Amino acid sequence: MQHVDIAIAVLGAFALAWLADLVSGRRGLFATSLVSGVAAIAGWFLAVRVFGVSTMSQWTWVLWSLAASALALGGFFLFRSKR
Repeated sequence: MQHVDIAIAVLGAFALAWLADLVSGRRGLFATSLVSGVAAIAGWFLAVRVFGVSTMSQWTWVLWSLAASALALGGFFLFRSKR
């Protein structure tokens, strides 16, 4: 039960990527997973290392991670090429 928060963050980021891929019309799960995963890591880094709003023993960083993932996926679909 020690790493449940990490597992929830990983599964949440993948679920957001899967939902974004499903909504966009199945264009590529790998690309959305990559964007979501990198943004989730960036959200963790901002919450824990930069702003110091939480530690790894708290659950706030998971929310930051998922929020960053959702924002990055929104930006990905907003600014990607439509060829």
